[in-house]
Amino acid sequence: MSEGKGFELSGYPLSGIVRRVRRAADFSQRELAKHAHVSPSAIAQIETGAVTPSLPNLQRILNAANYRLAVVDVDGHLVVPLEVWQDVADGAGRRYPAHLDTILDPVFGDWWADGFGLARPPETFRRNRTYRDYERRRSQWEVRSSKFRHAPHPQLPRGWQPGDQWRAEPDGGDAA
Repeated sequence: MSEGKGFELSGYPLSGIVRRVRRAADFSQRELAKHAHVSPSAIAQIETGAVTPSLPNLQRILNAANYRLAVVDVDGHLVVPLEVWQDVADGAGRRYPAHLDTILDPVFGDWWADGFGLARPPETFRRNRTYRDYERRRSQWEVRSSKFRHAPHPQLPRGWQPGDQWRAEPDGGDAA
């Protein structure tokens, strides 16, 4: 059976994965198509690499054979979706950026404008990546996750003092 240049997942041809899933479920192409609510010719084209299925179609094909599509990191751990907290938004009703850690009920020093005497918001975030990464390492160390069980206490970034969390990034990025 000749195989076209098809899409690959983690170095494996998607056509071969779909074929393997179908064979493991002991389905013919017609049976898999029937259970997945796609045409038999779509299954044939996917298995030969002539067509790459859409994500919804791939999910239906895998689900029909009792398989699930999942995202795992390089260590094989399942990646779960980022939790979106309800009622946590800025003054314009927008959610905070997903790559930033939201700080609920900030204390003095957690918000960039504390030094100006402005009213503190109910939530904020740190935009300075260097300090944010230090805070994450410190938090993991404090709860003694197995990764940090015998590690020394994390140090502030080189040249930093406590309270420098709002200073500019070394590469010129903004800090507040």
